[in-house]
Amino acid sequence: MEGIYAGVDWASEKHDVLVADAAGEKLLAATFAHDERGLRALCRALVRLRVQLVAVERPDGLLVERLLDAGLRVLALHPNQVAAARDRFRVSGGKSDGFDAFVLCELARTDHHRFRVLEPDSDATKAIRALTRGREDLVGARTALVNQLRAELERFWPGPLGLFSDLHSQISLAFLERYPSPPDARGLGEARLGAFLARERYSGRQKPAQLLAKLKAAPPGRVGERELAIRRGLVRGLVAMIKTLNAQITELEREIATAVREHPDGQIFTSLFKGAVITAAELLAEIGDCRGRYPVRDTLAGDAGQAAVAIESGKRKAACFRWGCNKRLRAALCALADSSRHHNPWAQDLYAAACQRGHDHPRALRTVGRAWCRIVWRCWQDRTPYDPARHRALQRHVNVTIPTSSGPVPDLAATQRMAGTTVTQRADRRASAQRFTASRRPLNAPLDPPIGEG
Repeated sequence: MEGIYAGVDWASEKHDVLVADAAGEKLLAATFAHDERGLRALCRALVRLRVQLVAVERPDGLLVERLLDAGLRVLALHPNQVAAARDRFRVSGGKSDGFDAFVLCELARTDHHRFRVLEPDSDATKAIRALTRGREDLVGARTALVNQLRAELERFWPGPLGLFSDLHSQISLAFLERYPSPPDARGLGEARLGAFLARERYSGRQKPAQLLAKLKAAPPGRVGERELAIRRGLVRGLVAMIKTLNAQITELEREIATAVREHPDGQIFTSLFKGAVITAAELLAEIGDCRGRYPVRDTLAGDAGQAAVAIESGKRKAACFRWGCNKRLRAALCALADSSRHHNPWAQDLYAAACQRGHDHPRALRTVGRAWCRIVWRCWQDRTPYDPARHRALQRHVNVTIPTSSGPVPDLAATQRMAGTTVTQRADRRASAQRFTASRRPLNAPLDPPIGEG
C-alpha cells in the first residue's frame, strides 16, 4: 500500500517522531515536547504530511487519544514486537529514542498488514474502563495498608488477627478502632463483647466466649508505655485510612454497577455471571465495544491469555503459558471460569476433564476460560445476552426427560435442580407447551415403543 508512515517513540516528557514515504525516504525526524503545544504541533505535522499509519508502543494514553482525535490511524504495537525487530536494523546492539522511532516507522511501512489498526471505543466503554481500573488501584492500595496493619499488630498484639473474616471488614476495623492495644481490651468481657457484636451486626457463628478466648490466647508483646502509645496511634491511623478506602471502593462499585446497566453491551456481560457485576464490567472494559478488534474468536482467546503458545522444533512439541496478553482481561476470564465451575455442569465437566489429564488448577481454569471465550465472542458479535437454553453443550448436561407415550418430555423440575438458575423462562414455556401437546394426544392413538426398544 502506497502512502506515508510514521513511528512515534513516546516518553513522559518528549516524543521522537520519524516520518517516511513508501520507499523508506525520510520526510521528517523531529522531537516534540509532551505538553499542549508539542502535542498540537505533532498532530498538525502528521496531518500536513498526510500520514496514513502511525506506529506507537502503547494502546492507550494521552498521546494515542490525541492522534485518534486528529483522524490518524494508529498501529498499537506490543513492546516485544518492537524489541524483536530492532536486530533487523542494527549489529552493535545500540539503542536510542530516535532509533526506536525509526524501527516503529519501518514496521508500519513494511509490516502493517500483519498488525491490527487500533479501533477506539465509545465514551461509555472508556468510562467503565476508567472506573474498573481506578477500583483496581484502590484495592491494591488497601491491600498494602492491610498488610502494613497486619505486620504492625504482629509486632505487639496479634490477638485481633483472625478474630473476624477479613482484617479490612467493617467489624474488624470497628474493633481495632475501639481496642487498638492490649490495655484498651483489658476490661473486655463477654457481656461487653456481645454488645459490640450486636451493635456491629456480627453474622459469624462463634459466640462471644469463643472470640474472647481466642483474643486472650494470643501472646501480647513486651512494649514500654511510650512505645505502646506510638503503636496505638499507628493502628488507629491505618484503620482510618483503610476505612476511607473502603468507602471510596464502595462508591466506585456503585458507579460501576450503574454504568454497566446503562451500557448498550452491559446485558451481554452481566448475563454471564450470577450477580458479579464487577467482573462483568472488567470484561466489558477490556474487550470494548468495537467488533473489529477481534474478528475471530481465536484472537480474543489469544489476547486474553487463555490459548497456549505452541513451541515446535524437530521432534519437540510443547504448549507453553502465554505471557504476552492483556493481563486484566486474563484475570477477568479466569474469574468467570472459576465461578462457573461451581454451578455450571458444563464448566464442571471441562474442569474435571482437564484435571484428569494432569493439568494443575490454573491451567485447568484456562481450559475452561478458552471455552468461555468462544461463547463470549459469539454473544458479543451478535449483541445477544448469554442464554443457557441456547447453549447446546450445557443442555446436554442438565436436560432431564421423562419417557411418555408420545415421546420424551422435558422434566423442568429435575432440570432446574440440575442446573439451578441456568434454566430460563423460555425453556420453561417450551417445556410447558410440549406437555400441553402431549396431554391433548387422542386416547386411541398408537403408543410409541418404550425408550431403548423398537
